[in-house]
Amino acid sequence: MSMTSEPSAYHRKKQPELVRRNLIEQAIRLMAEEGLHAVTVQAVSDVAGVSKGGFMHHFSSKHALVEAAFAELLAALDADLAARMAADPEPYGAFTRAYIQSVFELEQEAPGNPWAVLSIATLSDARLRTVWTEWYTQKLAEHHQTDSDLRLTLLRLAADGVWLSDLVNMVIEERTALHEYLIRGTYPKVENV
Repeated sequence: MSMTSEPSAYHRKKQPELVRRNLIEQAIRLMAEEGLHAVTVQAVSDVAGVSKGGFMHHFSSKHALVEAAFAELLAALDADLAARMAADPEPYGAFTRAYIQSVFELEQEAPGNPWAVLSIATLSDARLRTVWTEWYTQKLAEHHQTDSDLRLTLLRLAADGVWLSDLVNMVIEERTALHEYLIRGTYPKVENV
């Protein structure tokens, strides 16, 4: 046996940020695959390969972990929307276009998909619905000058309907045409929307 072999887990330096990250990722995966009810201290500890004490070192409760996971998903959604808006040369309706594109383009079945997991969490937990509402209200306030008219509000609400339809696996006939129609409606001076 070589003296340069990899140190055992016992002797390796602890990496608390990696453990915390793993706990959050496993919670997100469990939410996406089995629902919010599956996220328990024991279940997350087991799949993350840490003791309950290790879990409690990072999160005081299941709810603290779920809130951290939810905040991370909102940050991922924020980054996605910001990247889409940065690439959009038309300021009018840019937030609404990004929102619609994100709803239509992210696969609901993808593990860790922010839309799918956010849907599950907001439908299951009143406190997380409040966090979502505050986030959404803040986004609307930030983009008030470019995205506040009634038509754009209607288009975002239609995208929310697609989001919920995807969540319950409803088939939307002519999905591509609907997507194109909603995006067309986000530009200034569009008729028939």
